Amino acid sequence: MSIRGNKRSQADTQNARTASPRPEDHRQPPFLTLAYGFQHVLTMYAGLVAVPLIVGQAANLSDANTAFLITAAFFMGGLITLLQTLGLPFIGSQLPLMQGVSFDTVAIMTAIVSATGGLQAVFGAVLVASIFGFLFAPVISKALRFFPPVVTGSLITVIGLSLLPVTINWTMGGDSAAADYGSLSNIGLGAITLAIGLVLSKFKSGVISRLAILLAIVAGTVIALPLGKADFSGVASSTVFAFPTPLHFGMPTFHLSAIVSMIIGILVILTETTADILALREIVGTKVDNKRFTAGLRADMASGIIAPFFGSFPQSAFAQNIGLVAVTGVKSRFVVATAGGILVILGLFPILGRIVTAIPSAVLGGAGFLLFGSVAASGIRMLADVDYRHNMNLIIVAVTISVGIIPAAAPDFYAQFPSWFQTIASSGISSAAIVAVSLNILFNHIHLGTPEEPSVFAAAGTGRQLSPGVSAALKHGDHVINGQIIDAKGNEVPVVKHNSHPS
Repeated sequence: MSIRGNKRSQADTQNARTASPRPEDHRQPPFLTLAYGFQHVLTMYAGLVAVPLIVGQAANLSDANTAFLITAAFFMGGLITLLQTLGLPFIGSQLPLMQGVSFDTVAIMTAIVSATGGLQAVFGAVLVASIFGFLFAPVISKALRFFPPVVTGSLITVIGLSLLPVTINWTMGGDSAAADYGSLSNIGLGAITLAIGLVLSKFKSGVISRLAILLAIVAGTVIALPLGKADFSGVASSTVFAFPTPLHFGMPTFHLSAIVSMIIGILVILTETTADILALREIVGTKVDNKRFTAGLRADMASGIIAPFFGSFPQSAFAQNIGLVAVTGVKSRFVVATAGGILVILGLFPILGRIVTAIPSAVLGGAGFLLFGSVAASGIRMLADVDYRHNMNLIIVAVTISVGIIPAAAPDFYAQFPSWFQTIASSGISSAAIVAVSLNILFNHIHLGTPEEPSVFAAAGTGRQLSPGVSAALKHGDHVINGQIIDAKGNEVPVVKHNSHPS
């Protein structure tokens, strides 16, 4: 028994040594980790700055207080990114998720400011609603069985497509009120940045191709300088160091109507983060169980509990950074954690933030075409593997994508709907998630009333089937040429015949 036990122990030890680590746990050399991390910061900084600017204007804040909101957004985004990527017990998914102030609650926050006249009511509503979301997170994670590939593939596609108007706006200049908005110079600058990124991505050097986005942004900014598109004059007058002062705007106040509205916004964030985690799970190729999934949602909600005390707002994962992971293939959570550390530093040193924010929007727009398009492409690739025979999966995909694109294609589509409905539906990702899950339950889980004959929308089956053993032996990239099975590298896979009745 002891010999067998020793052999088993040795075998277990050997298996542990040879087991493949999680892709997200891979570490890059320090210099590359820093470079890749900075690339993540440049990818998301414009979206991070936009929310405090909008809310600050709605609250009629002074330039100094608006700058404080921006600094706090950097600081909290970095702090929650570190929490999400590195993790604490029961909090943090340990996935390469970049966190930043969520757009989903902007309309709610501006409405609260208009109704109450101050940010204190916003912070109070965020605090209470985030506590509710923190406690509600396990309920969301238990519903993962309702997110099969037909749902997740549709949601990932919608995430990518819904972000394209953002990058188009950036390419046109970012500010629709500016005189040069949509000018050939802005669009041309974005096109040059995109072209540089495409050329660099073709380099045989893995480092250069993976840093193609960062290098393209740097090159685009250099080109923009003599054209007068990049202005770094404000850097010298910026404050060098400033710590986000706790309760800078005063103690939070609590209004029932504001809290109820914010709870709706928090549910939208939870829904969108669900889609983001599922998308990243497929892109990274890692296992995310219910426990890990819940921990990721809790990190989002923890941000809303902490942020109000530092003058900031709820955080969520940034989809454009998921696109960056897909484009570069750099799946390390430590790279994104480094990006979080950079954000914390930017939050402590406003002068560094001013340098980053001086990058022209058109340059970011050119890079965005690569980033956001890659997210949509990842979803389309997943949908290609979905079985559409004798089921309604085609309808699930069609309706989900159609509904998800409405806010991007027609921003005023829901203008006449009740405000609570606008809050949910104005996020294409959230509305798509609700539709996809509902249709999947209706068509694939509820069999009552399902006709024996398939719907006219169901793809017809070929009648051909493979045994489980044969299908399990096939790998991604295998294909058939002239009756022979060829693997992804072009090598023939031998077919071995087994006699069922040996002589």
